[in-house]
Amino acid sequence: MAATEQILIEKIKQLPPQRLAEVEDFIDFLRTREDEQRLTQAAAKAAEASFTAVWNNDEDAAYDRL
Repeated sequence: MAATEQILIEKIKQLPPQRLAEVEDFIDFLRTREDEQRLTQAAAKAAEASFTAVWNNDEDAAYDRL
């Protein structure tokens, strides 16, 4: 991974200064998207136990077979 990081750093160094703000914005966007995905996964995991009683019951077993 270090080689990939070095390649990216070299490419960034070659950009004109006005493009650096765009690169920074894009990096921030990617980090925000990652954070949102982690939060969504954590919320789904936390809710899983609560929904188990709703999803796993005899009344809904007929739907499970569809």
